[in-house]
Amino acid sequence: MRDASLAAYREPKSSMDRVVTQYAPLVSRIAYHLLGRLPSSVQLDDLIQSGMIGLLEAAQKYDAAKGASFETYAGIRIRGSMLDEMRRGDWAPRSVHRNSRRVAAAIRAVEVRKANEASDQEIANELGVSLDEYFSMLQDAAGRKLLSFDELPIDDNGDSAAFAHPEGAPGPYERVRNAAFRARLVESIKHLPEREQLVLSLYYDEELNLKEIGEILGVSESRVSQIHTQATLRLRARLQDWTGDA
Repeated sequence: MRDASLAAYREPKSSMDRVVTQYAPLVSRIAYHLLGRLPSSVQLDDLIQSGMIGLLEAAQKYDAAKGASFETYAGIRIRGSMLDEMRRGDWAPRSVHRNSRRVAAAIRAVEVRKANEASDQEIANELGVSLDEYFSMLQDAAGRKLLSFDELPIDDNGDSAAFAHPEGAPGPYERVRNAAFRARLVESIKHLPEREQLVLSLYYDEELNLKEIGEILGVSESRVSQIHTQATLRLRARLQDWTGDA
């Protein structure tokens, strides 16, 4: 975990104690919400500890003149602190990263060649593996993709990079580019296969977990995980010019 100690944030003590007492339930809520989206190796206590650090940082840096309520600002800081900790831990083996890039490249190659969406079998053929092996690759990459998609810097106003980290707010060029990227992302999502669109909508908009989505679609939780991963890798392939992925 992060080297920073909670004790370093306890001045003035009475003020920080009040923040911890009042908003500790918010930290726990966000931790439980994220836990359902992360690999089983991630521990709830680790999320809560990093979230508490985010809460105390929020208490130090909150500026009411920015217009947001403290709870909204703190929620973004808490969640960001938890995700930062997961990124630093980067539990995914190199093979998972490598296979994710291979799958995205295969999807892009098939879709460029046929000018249409790539099917599961076509992607597997492009990779030179069986369909079962392809599904296994998706399953291995599943947790990593859930985390990385959750890291997209978009808040309720579509501008969380500046909102969550006001000390590093982007300039006019970055704002325009970010807006253009979001527009391209939205358009790319609209052109995903119908089932992939539905899974993303249920997961991110309705905030259902994988098991609940599986019950709606009549498939297993692992199959929902595979569909979700394939959707995010398909988006990665289609947005390669923006993300710089090779």
